[in-house]
Amino acid sequence: MSYITDSYALSGETLVKQFKKRNMEAFYCATKEEAKEKILSMIPNGSSVTWGGTESMEEAGVCEAIRQGDYEFIDRKKAKTPEESRALYGQIVCADYFLTSSNAFTKDGILVNIDGASNRVACIAHGPAHVIFLISMDKLCANVDEAIDRIHTHACPPNALRVKANTPCSKTGVCADCLSPDCICCQTLITRFSRIPDRIKVILCGEKLGF
Repeated sequence: MSYITDSYALSGETLVKQFKKRNMEAFYCATKEEAKEKILSMIPNGSSVTWGGTESMEEAGVCEAIRQGDYEFIDRKKAKTPEESRALYGQIVCADYFLTSSNAFTKDGILVNIDGASNRVACIAHGPAHVIFLISMDKLCANVDEAIDRIHTHACPPNALRVKANTPCSKTGVCADCLSPDCICCQTLITRFSRIPDRIKVILCGEKLGF
């Protein structure tokens, strides 16, 4: 076992306590396979499940397990028109479970996310009965300012490439604090407390996932 892995396990135990103070239940899993099994154990068969864009959940195999499992999967990509998209979003905000990751989080248990279309941050803040985060430990930051800086520096450029956004960062790999029509940094959500106890559950993973 590497020193990094040991360190992640130790800090994971500490972070679980920090999230608990903020009414969020948290768990540390050393591998993405362990994380996947933990997440699936939280979701009863027959539940309605959906997500925003989440590379972490995809990479851990959670999304495929939901697609193939005994769940009511609400697929936001099925919409072919703006009208269909709006109707589908009505189902998404009423889902039993919303799966996502976090662009960054702090050592005292604050989640920080930045979105373009903002469907993801909207559902984190309000709507679905349960929100489950899968976050790799490399996204840990000292404070909110550092978390925002991490997102602009490390998460947004590859994410802009993923969604084929016509932004400066998709051309140069460096944030330009742009106001372009395709900007993916439109809304910033800082989740410092959950008023609904345990609505938010956080799975911290020792393996790198997402951006």
